[in-house]
Amino acid sequence: MPDLKKTHRLIKTPQFSSRYLADYMAATEFGKRNILTASKYQAIARVVQHDEATQTISKFFRSENPTIEHLTVAAKKLRDRMADLDFDRDLFDHNADYLDRFAKVVHLVELPTDADILAPGQSPKIEIGGVKVGTDLQFRLRRITKTNKIKIGAAVFRYSKGKALKPEIGAWQSAFLLAYLRETALEVGAEPEAKLCLTLDMYSGQAYPAPTGSVSRYKNMQAACVAISERWDNIKPPANAIL
Repeated sequence: MPDLKKTHRLIKTPQFSSRYLADYMAATEFGKRNILTASKYQAIARVVQHDEATQTISKFFRSENPTIEHLTVAAKKLRDRMADLDFDRDLFDHNADYLDRFAKVVHLVELPTDADILAPGQSPKIEIGGVKVGTDLQFRLRRITKTNKIKIGAAVFRYSKGKALKPEIGAWQSAFLLAYLRETALEVGAEPEAKLCLTLDMYSGQAYPAPTGSVSRYKNMQAACVAISERWDNIKPPANAIL
């Protein structure tokens, strides 16, 4: 009998992204099971990522004089790029779609006007209740108050083709960001600020700052992660998965 090609890789220790954590906190019980299964048993098949689009938009926000043309030109370059494989063609076109969509809603994005937008820097993983959680910061924010206190924040991008991000998911992800900056203490003497911790929906142009009650939300995330860590070993693989 020939060897069957593997379809999934097993992640032995509890870990996932802050994106999945936010989705998990807002999901139904059925949705939560699917998120955990996908996190423990990761599909080996290549998945379209939006790295080029997010990097372009991050630079757009950080540039001195950003214009919508920067986005549309970058999208056209992706569509015109030669591709040897069908997957690469899809990859380029999906990233171009992302840029074109954001170009239509960028005028709706509301960012704090008193904060500098900086490069994202490193984004170390943190451990919450026995679960390692990583995040992909797209840029940082920093402002100095009238009393010379340093306030910091960060932004993450969310994009789903054809639909806006659910506000509740945005709230969970921004609450995580606020706690993440406290946990990592990436700048000595700086204090994370809720209004500077943003989840940006690149489909709708909506910015979700960390909401009131973010501390309580993070405690709920900690409790959820403890429960996830305890059940990790018992999470079953997807039907027909080959490990």
